[in-house]
Amino acid sequence: MLSEQISELRRGVAEVLIDREFTQLIESGKRLTIKAGFDPTAPDLHLGHTVILNKMRQFQERGHSVVFLIGDFTGLIGDPTGRSVTRPPLSEAQVKENSQTYCDQVFKILDPQRTRIEFNSTWMNKLNAADLVRLAGKYTVARMLEREDFRVRHETGRPIAIHEFLYPLIQGYDSVELNADIELGGTDQKFNLLIGRHLQEVYGQRPQVVVTMPLLEGLDGVQKMSKSLNNYIGVSESPGSMFGKLMSISDTLMWRYFELLSFRNQHEIEKLTNEVTNGRNPRDIKYKLARELVARFHDSQAAVQAQTEFIARFTNREVPADITEISVKSDAGKIDAVQLLKRANLVESTSAAHRLVAQGAVRFDDVRVDNAKLSLQAGTSLIVRVGKRRLARIRIS
Repeated sequence: MLSEQISELRRGVAEVLIDREFTQLIESGKRLTIKAGFDPTAPDLHLGHTVILNKMRQFQERGHSVVFLIGDFTGLIGDPTGRSVTRPPLSEAQVKENSQTYCDQVFKILDPQRTRIEFNSTWMNKLNAADLVRLAGKYTVARMLEREDFRVRHETGRPIAIHEFLYPLIQGYDSVELNADIELGGTDQKFNLLIGRHLQEVYGQRPQVVVTMPLLEGLDGVQKMSKSLNNYIGVSESPGSMFGKLMSISDTLMWRYFELLSFRNQHEIEKLTNEVTNGRNPRDIKYKLARELVARFHDSQAAVQAQTEFIARFTNREVPADITEISVKSDAGKIDAVQLLKRANLVESTSAAHRLVAQGAVRFDDVRVDNAKLSLQAGTSLIVRVGKRRLARIRIS
């Protein structure tokens, strides 16, 4: 039914501008052009990026034309969104290399037969200086300073380079070139997406509907998923690593991941929610999520194997044959538990080590450690577990 289709397309969406126009477009039966842009600022995609890709796939499965736009031209400028300082531009070589990686990874989600890959350098390289000046004349500095990050930098006296104002204009002009009906982006991209809507009107096109998607929380459940925060799951990670990281998320965050990452329909997710409410172990449901995502980025056999290894390693507490071995130097022949964890790089800081010990999350030879000052002698060798995912054999010298 059409109402169910609209409901599914709205699932997990943060905001639709304008909602009435969105409904009219879907009800029209027209084959829509759905645009989403990605700047090749890093060589790999993580699950946070796939929130938008998943929504693109939903449109794709309903017969619409999906455009995966690689901002190889805007990548040379650097997206100033959320930045408190000017972002250093990428080199052409970096942009080219990262663009190729994106092309390789995006088809883990999107159907290659039903996906258009475009590069905005295709049209931007054809614009001369006069064309760019005319484009700049379509928007005002006052409106540009309404964007929060620009406004804050301006009010606090931090510099804003002129080329940074060009970024949202060029992103908006991409929508004109593609004659987009709908543009998808993260909530942090709302301002830029609305400029696309404005420019389409200026150029005589029907303005696109803007659909913003939430920013996926990382493994910590607090900050958005980011490589710089080391709370991410890369789409190219090994099956075992991906499965283990997914099993480490909280039972509450699990439902957020189901909503934004799973291809299960809303009815199935509600059924799983009810099962947990009625007493089923959330771990069993988390297995389903982890298997689904590992199978998507690898295959179903790899997903089953990853679960088998995870259960053997963390539930049955078997020690894998390929366990990481680490040598740690003691001080005057002895070392306490906290320093052992820190020097073995199994924790981020000594405070984190103290916290994990207090939480009962540290085990030496499968015995829970409850004393952060526990002294260990040189010559000792032991299996150390920290939380659900970190495991190593440590030899103290």
